Amino acid sequence: MKFLENKHKIKTAALHTLGCRLNQAETAVIARNLKDKGFEIVPFGQAADLTVLNTCTVTGQAESKCRQAVRKSIRSNPDSYVAVVGCYAQTGVDVLRNIDGVDMIVGNEHKMQLADLLDTLSKQEQPRVVHTPKISRDSFIVESVGLYDNNTRANLKIQDGCNFVCSFCLIARARGPARSRVYQDILSEARQLAHMGHRELVLTGVNIGTYIHDGLDFLQLLKDLDKIAGIERIRISSIEPTTLTRELIDYMAVSEKVCPYLHIPLQSGDDAILESMRRKHSAMEFADIVGYAALKIPDIGIGTDVMVGYPTESDQAFENTKHLLADVPVSYFHVFSYSDRKGTTSYKLRPKVAPAVIKERRRIMGELAQRKRRMFYKEHIGHTENVLFEEKKEGNWSGLTGNYIRVTVNFDGDLDNQIRPVRLTAANNDFMEGEILE
Repeated sequence: MKFLENKHKIKTAALHTLGCRLNQAETAVIARNLKDKGFEIVPFGQAADLTVLNTCTVTGQAESKCRQAVRKSIRSNPDSYVAVVGCYAQTGVDVLRNIDGVDMIVGNEHKMQLADLLDTLSKQEQPRVVHTPKISRDSFIVESVGLYDNNTRANLKIQDGCNFVCSFCLIARARGPARSRVYQDILSEARQLAHMGHRELVLTGVNIGTYIHDGLDFLQLLKDLDKIAGIERIRISSIEPTTLTRELIDYMAVSEKVCPYLHIPLQSGDDAILESMRRKHSAMEFADIVGYAALKIPDIGIGTDVMVGYPTESDQAFENTKHLLADVPVSYFHVFSYSDRKGTTSYKLRPKVAPAVIKERRRIMGELAQRKRRMFYKEHIGHTENVLFEEKKEGNWSGLTGNYIRVTVNFDGDLDNQIRPVRLTAANNDFMEGEILE
């Protein structure tokens, strides 16, 4: 890279991720590629020669946050070369090119090659756009290994894209059709991450349960990752209810490494709304698979996503969702307000739900989510759980149990990247307190 070779000063790069774990996994690889090209990676917000923002388009609010982050970054560091990459760079290129200070826009098809695309760090009058509307259907490799701030958990990308095309979602447009990472390439990065000291892998993708490469499916991948020395935990990120098989749950029940934790998106507990959303499951099918998981793995943590205010959602449809979530053994859930997105089929649906009604439904559902979480935590008071510790703040170490409970302990020694048994003693809103068992 000539612009690096001709300068004695080491170039710096700051990276920022908006959105999902898949974005986090990709940002980590981009950071590694930049480091290999001679960049020093510095914390985001610090002055840097290059600023990379990996963006999200999952909701209208997410897009708004992306624009805010881009503008704030340009204001705070006006001399930095700003590259906006990822999902919003794929769907919102026309908006981004009109933001003064953006120097490069790279869509999803090319963002992993960002380090090779840079030929200057001089500010541009008009942004360079590297973008194609058509995204490959082919299996892929990731020619690097993620670079993380710590060596506890690492996100491992196994899949990209989606063929489900839910009525409210732009992700299929932003990330293209479903495709799987080459099987041995996944195992190779997993071994490298283990060698670097990472003890937990979080498997990420858009629709990871659809993974298939050369006849090898997601369950087989779990079994082979299970054999890698040094990796002590394998965590499944979000997985669709129709791709979560009983065989996979049965394997989770006997594996010593696969975490007893699942995040299974619901979106609605009303069958008419689910059909309109083009979801591939009914409310009862969701309840059945969640119930089976809870039966096979009694301490399992189960999360979900729910949307309120979808067009045509009646009071009764909302009540159906609320009652379902109250009854099924989920331990927490994220609540999203529906937002109209041009280019989706739900955009044309009528009637729309009034904003005030959406706000109230979100409040009600949020309170239910808090109650479910507190109930799950209180059920674990007195239990002993293994905790992977990540960081220390104000004398307290913090980490996660296998079933996704955030735990803090007061401890003077070093617990960084250690898995230790902890007796859980008290429940708070967002975490539990515990005592290290010597």
